[in-house]
Formats: sequence, C-alpha cells, structure tokens
Amino acid sequence: MAKPMAAKPIGAKKIVPTKTPMAEQPPAERIKNFDEVPYGYTPEQAIAEAQRCLQCGRPVCMLGCPVNIHITAFLKLVADGDFRAAVNLLKETNALPAMTGRVCPQEQQCEEKCALSKRYESVAIGRLERFVADWEAAQGPLPVPDLPPPTGKKVAVVGSGPAGLTVAADLVKMGHHVTILEALHEAGGVLMYGIPEFRLPKAIVRREVEYVCRLGVKLVKDFVVGKSATIDELLEEFDAVFVGSGAGLPWFLNIPGENLSGVYSANEYLTRSNLMKAYRFPEYDTPIARGRRVVTVGGGNVAMDASRTALRLGAEESIIVYRRSRDEMPARVEEIHHAEEEGVRFMLLTTPVAIHGDEKGRVKEVECIKNELGEPDASGRRRPVPIEGSNFRIPADTVVIAIGQSPSPLIPKTTPDLKTGDDGVVIIDNDTGKTSKRGVFAGGDVATGGATVILAMGQGKKAAKAIDEYMKTGQ
Repeated sequence: MAKPMAAKPIGAKKIVPTKTPMAEQPPAERIKNFDEVPYGYTPEQAIAEAQRCLQCGRPVCMLGCPVNIHITAFLKLVADGDFRAAVNLLKETNALPAMTGRVCPQEQQCEEKCALSKRYESVAIGRLERFVADWEAAQGPLPVPDLPPPTGKKVAVVGSGPAGLTVAADLVKMGHHVTILEALHEAGGVLMYGIPEFRLPKAIVRREVEYVCRLGVKLVKDFVVGKSATIDELLEEFDAVFVGSGAGLPWFLNIPGENLSGVYSANEYLTRSNLMKAYRFPEYDTPIARGRRVVTVGGGNVAMDASRTALRLGAEESIIVYRRSRDEMPARVEEIHHAEEEGVRFMLLTTPVAIHGDEKGRVKEVECIKNELGEPDASGRRRPVPIEGSNFRIPADTVVIAIGQSPSPLIPKTTPDLKTGDDGVVIIDNDTGKTSKRGVFAGGDVATGGATVILAMGQGKKAAKAIDEYMKTGQ
C-alpha cells in the first residue's frame, strides 16, 4: 500500500493530498469467493477522509451529482462524527446510498468536480456515502420520515431497478400512493441480477428495497407488464405510470458460431450467477458453465463483472477481448484495476469474427482479428480498423458476450402509441421523463439502452417531480 503524502497547505487549511486508503480482500483470496472486495472505512478513517473537504463556498462537486446530494454539508457531518445526521441528510435526496456508494462512478461525476482534484486527489465521496449507509445498517434502521397527508393519487411504477425505486421513494414522500410492479421474483432489477455479489452484496440491495417499502411503497413481484396487464389497463386503475423496466435484451455479435453450447450473453451469465445463485450449485439448482478457459467480449463494467465471475466459478484463465485500446475502455478504472489484480488477461485491439466448436457442438475456439485505431467515430473514440490477414484463434470452452443491450420490446408492442427509437428505447423528454403517451413517464435503461445506476436514479428524480406536477395540473 502506498504511503500517504504529507499534509500540504491550501490557503489556511492543511490537507492530506491523497485519499484515505480502503482495505480490500487480497486478490489471491477473493477470486475463491463471492464476498465483497473492499472492506469499507472505519469510523476513524471516515472522519479523517471527510476532514479533507475544503467546504467550498460554491460546492462544484454537487454539479456532478445526478441526484443532487448536499455533498459539502454531508461531508461536514461525517467530519464532525455525526453519522446519524449524515444518513438523514443523504436520504433526503438519495434513497439508496449503500448502493450508489458502491457502484456509482464518482470519479467521473462528483469527485471529478471536487476542488481538490485540480491539485491532489479528490475527497472519497463515494466511500463516505457507503460508510454512513453501512453505519446505519449496523445501528438498526433509522425511522422513516413523516409523510404528508395522502393526495389520493395513485402511481404504478414498472420495474424495481434504480430508476423505479427512486421515483417510487420520491413520489410516496409527496403523499401519493405508489405500487411497484416487478417482473422477477426478487426486487432490485439490474442491482440484483446484473451486478455480482462481490461488488454489490444482495443483502444490501434487499435492505435498500426494504427501506423504500417502509416509506409506504407497495411492492408486487412476478408481475410482467405487457402480459399480466398492459399499460392501458394500468391507466384505468392508476393516475400515472412510470416505466423503468430496464434493458434486458442482450446484443450479440452476429458472427458464425454464436449458437454453440457454451456461448452466453452477459445478461444470462450474470443473472444465473447473481440472482439464481448458480455459483452455489447444487445447493441452488441453477446450473452454469464452469469453464476452464473463458473469453468475455467487451470492455465495459459488465464485461469486467463477467470475467471476474468466471474466475470465481473456477476458470483457470479468464480473458477479455476488446476491440479498442485500454484508453477507450468504458469500464470504471477501479473495475479494470480489480480485474487485472485478479489475473484477468486483456487482449486489446482484438475483434472476434467467428466461434468454432467441436464435434459435439460445444465451443472450442474463438477466431479473432487484430485491429488498429483509426479516426474517431460518433462516440468520440477512435474507430477500430481490422488488420487484413491478422486472424488468429484463442482456445476457449465458454464465451460471454458483453457488448450491450436494449429494452425488451414487450411493453412497446402492447402499447402502440408509446413511441420508441430505432434501438427500441422509449423516447422521453429528458427534463421530465414524459413519453408520447399521456400519463406515462419513463426513465433509466429503458430510455437510454444502458447507462449507470446513478444516471437512472437521476432520471427517476426528474420524473417524480414531473409526475407530481402532472397529477396536480394535468400537464
């Protein structure tokens, strides 16, 4: 572990220029279990880290927070050791702090804006958010806030992922009656089925869902909107509907061999492991391929999750194949670092062109071609250009495709006047979440095709305000 730098003055305040380190499971140990990797801060570490905050008169860190946490005030409370007040303040704007403290890309948002980051390391805002949420859990749940008198208005929320949980929590605190309709047997959406246990323990997801329910939100599981009831049928019972059903339709490469046994979408691979506990088979009767040599295609957080899951399922080698260079990888730096620590092998500037099988129809090899980087494309990243004649093969018995996903077409197909884009996402007004259908709002991955947890929550907050206004004014 690197030795912290000595304190240096900034104006009248002396600060430590580097973040307080957070202990983690050693890589050689953690690849043998699904326990959470970072251990979190102690109270003493949390106070020391929060004291690094400059308490700026104009807190620009807040400009990077999609859910508008009062960051400097929160950090001041932590620095003073008043963790209970810090939790209360956090939950005024963020109902899910234990989750966002773990999976929100703070380094690209609030921490990137932190005034300290211009010269030193930013304050570890995400680690402190996690700390106070975990402190609350250790003390026992805090009382829920007093709610206003009921308005008599009813809202249906489709999906219990981060957008749905956020919009439900905000609306119930406005006095509305809110019912979440979840298609699966467990609430949490992508938080439950998409993010591995070692990055976001399921007990924490359940704890956050329970808090939203304690606020007064009703949760109905095993309810598939589009089959159990259509949006139009819901509007006969509810005054408004929020669609936060996520993006569960995986993309594939459309190359030969993707139908071979041993090829998974990342969605299926992670859902089997996370939600259905395949990693504890046969205690849980969900089988999964425990490949000896696993190739994961993609460079985002989902690819990191899948490749690290493969190691924990017993893979002797876990390889990530990504078509661009490391600089263009969309995954969080922390996730790439953890994958590298654990021994994941990165094959960059490489694109699969075919998957080859054995005589039994099982994956045997992945044929790839090498790339070089050309001019930037629409994403702003340099386009990968195949190098002719550079084909080669990688031995593999399991392949996981982690290149993105789209929303399920079920809701749009059963709601003809709900406009969607060519990629299947529901078209919304970005400031309000309003869709083309009166009384219907949307947010999260169903409207973006796949983004971050915190951005989905930010859309949920905007939609909650717009839904409240709609039910008051009809506009």
